[in-house]
Amino acid sequence: MNDELTALANTQTRELVPLPTGKNIVGSKWVYKVKTLSDGSLERYKARLVAQGFSQEYGIDYDETFAPVAKMTTVRTLISVAAAHHWSLFQLDVKNAFLNGHLAEEVYMRPPPGLSHPPGMVCRLRRALYGLKQSPRAWYERFHSVALQLGFRTSHHDSALFVRRTSGGLVLLLLYVDDMI
Repeated sequence: MNDELTALANTQTRELVPLPTGKNIVGSKWVYKVKTLSDGSLERYKARLVAQGFSQEYGIDYDETFAPVAKMTTVRTLISVAAAHHWSLFQLDVKNAFLNGHLAEEVYMRPPPGLSHPPGMVCRLRRALYGLKQSPRAWYERFHSVALQLGFRTSHHDSALFVRRTSGGLVLLLLYVDDMI
């Protein structure tokens, strides 16, 4: 839980504010998971703070939710082409990916259980949090804008495939939510 709270603080995900009149408030909860290694032994314990997005209201604290993810045919094609050309493949899982997404809407959340806070205060979310309906979209939009700044362009065939040609070669980056090839 401390690791999660540190990540939230480092990304300035939330700030404590009084709840403005007439604003919706979403709940929050802790989700715990035991991560194991392939042999079944304990790797670590994991805690994630999750917003209870089921209480969000369309047009009030979220609008668009769609976020592109890699098509399975693109994944298979990329792996096949890489194997045929003896390219190196790397897989990356972005830790706390959604915390990189900026929220366009005003979203207020009850402070998480176990966190001390003054009475009447709620968390105004500045960043996307797991559980919010718009979190995958906010993360994709942020990733997309950074990729474009780095010289990538999106494929016309799959908007989750990013391509960058340089004098040194070709870089293909395929995004599936918070995982990349």
